[in-house]
Amino acid sequence: MTVYGFIWRNLPGPWFVRLLICLILIAAVCYLLLQFVFPVIAPYMPFNGATVDEGGGQ
Repeated sequence: MTVYGFIWRNLPGPWFVRLLICLILIAAVCYLLLQFVFPVIAPYMPFNGATVDEGGGQ
């Protein structure tokens, strides 16, 4: 049994209502990640110190 199948089977309504609820859930998870989780972990990520030299590689 997959997590997605479990979620799909436990949502109420016909398939189009389930699809709408799934899209709302996905949008809510993305919003929460972008607003709260990613800003907290961003200072600890290794790619924050990237710079580009303007010297042309010489």
